[in-house]
Amino acid sequence: MNKKLVWGVGIVAVVAVLAVWSAKSRNTQPRTISVNGECLTTAPKDRTAITLRVTTLDKSAAESMKQATAKIAQITSFLKTQDVKMQTTQFDSYEKTEWDRNAQKSIVLGIETNIAIEVSANNIETIENVLSQFAGQQNVYSENLRMFTSTEAMKPILEECLGTAVENARTRAGALAAGDKKRAGKMLAVAYDTNVQNVVRPTANFLRSASKEMAVMDAGVMTGGGIVAKDTEVSVTVSAVFEIK
Repeated sequence: MNKKLVWGVGIVAVVAVLAVWSAKSRNTQPRTISVNGECLTTAPKDRTAITLRVTTLDKSAAESMKQATAKIAQITSFLKTQDVKMQTTQFDSYEKTEWDRNAQKSIVLGIETNIAIEVSANNIETIENVLSQFAGQQNVYSENLRMFTSTEAMKPILEECLGTAVENARTRAGALAAGDKKRAGKMLAVAYDTNVQNVVRPTANFLRSASKEMAVMDAGVMTGGGIVAKDTEVSVTVSAVFEIK
């Protein structure tokens, strides 16, 4: 047989095999359906926090920092005797100026040093004790009194909500597939997004308050008896792809 003819027949055979394989591949490609699933829940706020800030002002930078660090040392010494967690959130020192309208120029007031410590506890009364300890002390200010959900408390709630969102997606996929007299099979792909409304809201300077009158906060209410806050809002959204059978 002519070698060219044999070679040509071979090529045709290969093309035919590839065509059959391609058609088979298309036929075995699973039909899929993409849906979203949601879960909305809440998590109790189990920790209370306050930020204590020391601010000092002096003509000398060294003296300003010395005064601030001495006061912070006093504060941290007390906090170590309490059942709290603490971390430094601010430490800066800079030249503070003020605009003099009469002279029409900026006047240097001195060197201002700021050191802030965030203090949190499981017990609200512990934070109230911290507030009472430093109320009225010179150069000490309080900020951001708040309640929040800790990572430890949030983790199991978030995981359970994620499972609920996936089940919600599967239910939707099943309902849609049933319209074509099919059913949703195994999940082929999934992605998720979470949103936690655990917002920190700044409040008034409670250490400088003349009395413990009610202070209204967006996250709740503080009175002489403590803080009442809304639970943390948690939402999970998943985007899932299911096989249709």
